Amino acid sequence: MSIAEKVIYVDNNATSKVDKEVLETMLPYLTDNYGNPSSMHYFGGKVGKALDTAREQVADALGAQPTEIIFTSCGSESNNMAIRSILETIPERRQVITTKVEHPCVINVVKWLEREHGYKAHYLSVNSKGQLDLSELSNAITPKTAFVSIMWANNETGVVFPIEKIAQIIKRKNPNTIIHVDGVQAVGKISIDMSNNLVDMLSISGHKFHAPKGVGALYVKRGTPIVPFLIGGHQERGRRAGTENVASIAGLGKAAELAKKNLKDEATRVKALRDKLEQSILEKVPNAILNGDPHNRVPNTTNISFEYIEGELILLHLSDAGICASSGSACTSGSLEPSHVLRAMGIPFTAIHGSTRFSLSRFNTEEEVDYIIEKVPTIIDKLTQISPYRKEIEKKRIHCANLTDIPQTV
Repeated sequence: MSIAEKVIYVDNNATSKVDKEVLETMLPYLTDNYGNPSSMHYFGGKVGKALDTAREQVADALGAQPTEIIFTSCGSESNNMAIRSILETIPERRQVITTKVEHPCVINVVKWLEREHGYKAHYLSVNSKGQLDLSELSNAITPKTAFVSIMWANNETGVVFPIEKIAQIIKRKNPNTIIHVDGVQAVGKISIDMSNNLVDMLSISGHKFHAPKGVGALYVKRGTPIVPFLIGGHQERGRRAGTENVASIAGLGKAAELAKKNLKDEATRVKALRDKLEQSILEKVPNAILNGDPHNRVPNTTNISFEYIEGELILLHLSDAGICASSGSACTSGSLEPSHVLRAMGIPFTAIHGSTRFSLSRFNTEEEVDYIIEKVPTIIDKLTQISPYRKEIEKKRIHCANLTDIPQTV
């Protein structure tokens, strides 16, 4: 079978298919309604109403107020805008806190702050399941802490952090510390209510939940000071300059509306497909190990390591079979360095290079999952035969054959 005959896409944490309803919402603003939303005439005003509608839709999906939503180009811009704005408003505080498993667009900003501006950073550790030690967080907060930036859900493992509890700890220890959350992998997958927690800023990215690439948003709680990252015109109430990408923003709004509507499907059907895929692979492949917390995850994601096999080879063979998966973050897939997330979790190097992430969406079907289940064991067995460590794999195969329970975590 060639890739042209069948494409099964399970790399939705990297990007997702644009929903047809989203595309239909966008098209008028790429064709007939092309006016500038800042123009004073009725034609521009008609387009401006699309921004108002999208702002209301995104706010509703987040449990926020429309005035708390700033449209951006992506999650990376939202994260940069949040962090750098915080530091400009409170320059006297020189300590920042994040985790060792954040997305590169947060970790690299924090490293830049250390290297170029002399900030002191504390990187919170995770355990073998990818979970934080909340006592370490509490102990790290001081009166000099400017912000804490923690993701809601990890892009590689899907592990969910208890953000509401984390926010309570931070504010109890230092009410003046600003809390920023990278919500890129959480929005559209789990329920989020910004009206009922202490988070000050939340970043989202449209293309992770079936909107187009190149559009995102930053939630800024009412009363939180904000400094523009892009300086220029009056757009976004003076908080983010540049003529708005109306078509994509309209798509983001519709995608947010659909994401809220489909949360139950994510939590039930998509999760059931993920669990079936995961359990079948772990049962059929003796050198397969589940990475992350099996219980506290977004419902669409599983990260499985195949010991003693290179991940690049796995992905190439999966691709030849028409299966599109990932070895981790799309933003670091060009690097030969092993995943910083799995390293932080203490995953052994015999497994870390063979990690494969399967991230589903509501557009995946049971037939597709069955096909992946059929192909993966054959691919891994083939790669095992050419692995220089095949003797170790065979020992584990024999060992697991004598056990009732297949080991699933490290």
